[in-house]
Amino acid sequence: MDNIIYFIKSTLSSEMATSGFPLIYKGEMNHQIMRSFAFMANRKIIEKNLPTSTRKRVFHIMIECLQNVTKHSDDFDKKDKQVGNGLFIIGQNKDSFYVVTGNLVQNEKIKALEERLIKINQANSQELKDIFLKQMMEGQLNEKGGAGLGLIDIARKSGRKLFYHFVPFDNRRHYFLLAVSIPFENSTKANPDE
Repeated sequence: MDNIIYFIKSTLSSEMATSGFPLIYKGEMNHQIMRSFAFMANRKIIEKNLPTSTRKRVFHIMIECLQNVTKHSDDFDKKDKQVGNGLFIIGQNKDSFYVVTGNLVQNEKIKALEERLIKINQANSQELKDIFLKQMMEGQLNEKGGAGLGLIDIARKSGRKLFYHFVPFDNRRHYFLLAVSIPFENSTKANPDE
């Protein structure tokens, strides 16, 4: 866990120091906590007097990131029941908002997850749209009820590359950190349907 804290401090300290409203939480993620974050963050975003499209994108990405932690955290209680523990940070720097999440991932899932992230980061906006539509049509629901659309949707809505890092946690798992930057102006027009 010390590696995770060091990574966050060294990577985000300057952003968090200049942020207009850093919101940082580490612990169990459930529906009630997600609603609380959504309410607090949305209120702060509204105070910024930004365009409605920007507010919607930030809110959408924030919820998608929180759902990813809730659904995919490989953290279990003593009875081997999945617990959606994780890390959530949202804040603002000069020209964008950022969302950072972290959760445990079993080692055997890392290769497929990283390949997916690389494919998403290499795609342009049209390719992301095509990947999204193909996944919607052909994707199969996994055991958690998702069809693999979350990361694609986050990349489309943000119009930016997804930053990620895997930090060793124990023999079986790594801590997966995902950082998303959401510019105030969507100059890339990543999602023309907004």
